[in-house]
Amino acid sequence: MNATLKNSLCVFDLETTGLQVGKDRIVQIAALKIHPDGKQEELNLLVNPEMEIPQEVIDIHGISNEMAREAPTFREQAEKIKTFFGESDLAGFNSNKFDVPVLAEEFLRVGVEFDLTKREFIDVQNIFHKMEQRTLVAAYKFYCQKDLENAHDAMSDTKATWEVLDKQIEKYKLNSDVQSLAQLSRAGEHKILDLAGRIALNSDEEVIYNFGKHKGKTISAVAKAEPGYYGWMLEADFPLYTKSVLRKAMEEIKEKKRMQEAKSMDDKLSALQKKFNK
Repeated sequence: MNATLKNSLCVFDLETTGLQVGKDRIVQIAALKIHPDGKQEELNLLVNPEMEIPQEVIDIHGISNEMAREAPTFREQAEKIKTFFGESDLAGFNSNKFDVPVLAEEFLRVGVEFDLTKREFIDVQNIFHKMEQRTLVAAYKFYCQKDLENAHDAMSDTKATWEVLDKQIEKYKLNSDVQSLAQLSRAGEHKILDLAGRIALNSDEEVIYNFGKHKGKTISAVAKAEPGYYGWMLEADFPLYTKSVLRKAMEEIKEKKRMQEAKSMDDKLSALQKKFNK
């Protein structure tokens, strides 16, 4: 094993009803949990998405509506999935933009807390694209010198992703710790806070919008210039996790403002007290 792990690493892949993070649902989740000592565990579950799977999607992953309807829902399996993932760091192929946000949405939807704030995220696709610019099938052929059989089966893709990551570390002599790999796999210059890339931190550690007409502007600056923008985002079709991160950022801004106002008032009272004591 070339990766250096402090925490367990869950390499995982999702098959879903479609590609919209805030709308589509999981129909299969497969995860390979690699412990620091090299021990591995597997999780492979079918999930009833509680919605119809379009035929064009069925043609890709092969999971029919009949198969999905017989499976437990995500709500029924949420605690099992959460327990398996534990506090592991996460890895996948295109996972930063899709699999992790979709998983976060599912947990939020059923009201099960799944803390993402202290994990590292390795996106093997981003490393691959920075180095070679190809697909998972081509990556597997390039790094592992094997043809990927059963592509679009979640467990096959998950195992292939882990093998590709391990070979990437070896081929490029990458720093093998998870934090370095996560940093390398980030797509943009800013640290993403909401998984979908809408909310980020700038170089001054300030929360900013990372898209649209206010891209690069701080949340606090936009709140002053266009107060309605925050409300629009909460009502618009953005992922639930994006909205929760935005709410938290706005609450922190309000709390900081409240504390500054309280300090200003204390300073004024202190100045008056000194004046009367003279």
